[in-house]
Amino acid sequence: MSTPTAGLQPGIGLTTDRPEIHPRGVLAESLVMVRRNLRHIKRQPEMLMDVTIQPIMFVLLFAYVFGGSIQIGGQSGVNYREWLLPGIMGQTMAFASFIVAIGLNNDLDKGIIDRFRSLPMSRSSVLVGRSLAALLHSSIGIVVMALTGLVIGWRIGGGPANAVLAFLLLLAFGFAMIWIGIWVGSAMRSVEAVNGVMFTTMFPITFLANTFAPPANMPTWLRTIAEWNPISALVQALRELWDNYPDLAPSAAWPLRHAVWVSLGWSVLITVVVAPLALRAYRRRTTD
Repeated sequence: MSTPTAGLQPGIGLTTDRPEIHPRGVLAESLVMVRRNLRHIKRQPEMLMDVTIQPIMFVLLFAYVFGGSIQIGGQSGVNYREWLLPGIMGQTMAFASFIVAIGLNNDLDKGIIDRFRSLPMSRSSVLVGRSLAALLHSSIGIVVMALTGLVIGWRIGGGPANAVLAFLLLLAFGFAMIWIGIWVGSAMRSVEAVNGVMFTTMFPITFLANTFAPPANMPTWLRTIAEWNPISALVQALRELWDNYPDLAPSAAWPLRHAVWVSLGWSVLITVVVAPLALRAYRRRTTD
């Protein structure tokens, strides 16, 4: 028995038309990736612990446990809690590299990036989306710490314009650190390796600075390293713009005396140097 084909011409009605795919552009694709990464946070709220519980813990621990034992340049009447907040905020933005390194390495390890490569989308949108999501993730920690700081006595001086400029410096520095995270996340072959590299680099860098104690109290060789640390310039810039006891020792190094411009320069320099290395490592990892 033959199948009725009345009214059908050869090649007509036997195939299904597929909708034409139009490129959406890097920006639109990147925003889709941002939404995808933020949706993970919604489904796994514990991912916010590093920007909610941990910053509060650091603020309270250093403000009330260690604060009484730390001398700030021999100044009298200094509120250590006000002096502390810019340091912890700088540390949190430095940890933005940690967040993006682990997230990107997870996607690479599980083959999710290979799935994205099979789609008609720009390869760069994956990195842009991951970067913006990590920046938003870290910004949540800044908001949490600012609210915690207001509760324990931290205040912003210097005027609204300086306050906004300080937060913009934080975002610029966080963006630069994200490229370090992309580099490490692409170069390392496992999440365990990422954890090892980031812990052994980021923790010493964030503590060997003016984040929790003035460099003036350190040995000479260690003080030199701390004062030329990019995080020290960022933290000093925040203290100046927020008027959180920015006074320096007479022998303070040049980067701390020009902290705002040096901090901006470090952010640009890190991005310009590390971004090509990160892109090269990512391309190598995704074409193996």
